Amino acid sequence: MRPLRFVPENTAIDFVANRWPAFTFTGLLFVVTIVSLIWPGLNLGIDFRGGILIEARAERTVDVAAMRGQLNDLGLGDVDIQGFGSDRDVLIRVQMQPGGEQAQTAAIETVRRSLGTGYEYRRVELVGPTVGQELLTAGIVATVLAVIAIALYVAFRFEWQFGVAALIATFHDVFTTVGLFAVLQLEFDLTAVAALLTLAGYSINDTVVVFDRMRETMRKNKTMPLRDVINLSVNQTLSRTIMTSATTWIAILPLLIFGGAALANFTWAMTWGIFIGTFSSVYIAASILLYLPPIRRVSAEPKAEAAAPSQG
Repeated sequence: MRPLRFVPENTAIDFVANRWPAFTFTGLLFVVTIVSLIWPGLNLGIDFRGGILIEARAERTVDVAAMRGQLNDLGLGDVDIQGFGSDRDVLIRVQMQPGGEQAQTAAIETVRRSLGTGYEYRRVELVGPTVGQELLTAGIVATVLAVIAIALYVAFRFEWQFGVAALIATFHDVFTTVGLFAVLQLEFDLTAVAALLTLAGYSINDTVVVFDRMRETMRKNKTMPLRDVINLSVNQTLSRTIMTSATTWIAILPLLIFGGAALANFTWAMTWGIFIGTFSSVYIAASILLYLPPIRRVSAEPKAEAAAPSQG
């Protein structure tokens, strides 16, 4: 039985020739990301800026607009209300109150009294500003270390040039995903950091497959120009790349539809990450090698093969 293929087996797309439009698109993404991080900036969640998070389920349909007006009259400052899941579920976010932990506890009780009976409180979280800043710093450090570790692994497994290309491509995917949060003003919280770390691992997966095929092609065709090696390798792995991306997105789709607000940031980040990770694996990662010092083309294996006849 022939394997399932999403593209013809003899595909011969000149990906290297199309690298400049791809680089231009990448440049625009970087500009948009940088500008959006300056203004309006990331919409930091309570995990990072501190505050109160209440998840509640009502006995009947919630009128979000009426509830927002009701809670805004309590004098608690910035209060954000968001429906999710069913029309009876609601997320209430209240800004950090001055006066320490006792003030936060009092604010929670004030919200509960205002809402009255008929609500089941499924989650009540309180995060202080100091803890939030520590979590933000830890999240940034974890993401940076993950990207560097991935690059070191690729450099160790292949050549250092591949490691540099993997570092740039993975950073490209993670950085533009952060830009997505800033542009759409999605809440950036610990779930978003988890999405970035997951995306970094997913992104390098397809890139390693392309690099492995390039190494195999170089061993078989030691005189083939690098440009042709890249095109041949990407075309040979293109069906696998598309199939992996499609099946991953199908797995994410139920979370996107039914996951509600709790998983919305994660699923949107992964949806974008699948697209941008596939794009970078096909157009960015391998093409970067054209601008690095030449890769060592001949390994010790051909020498051993050449010596074998002389022993006969």
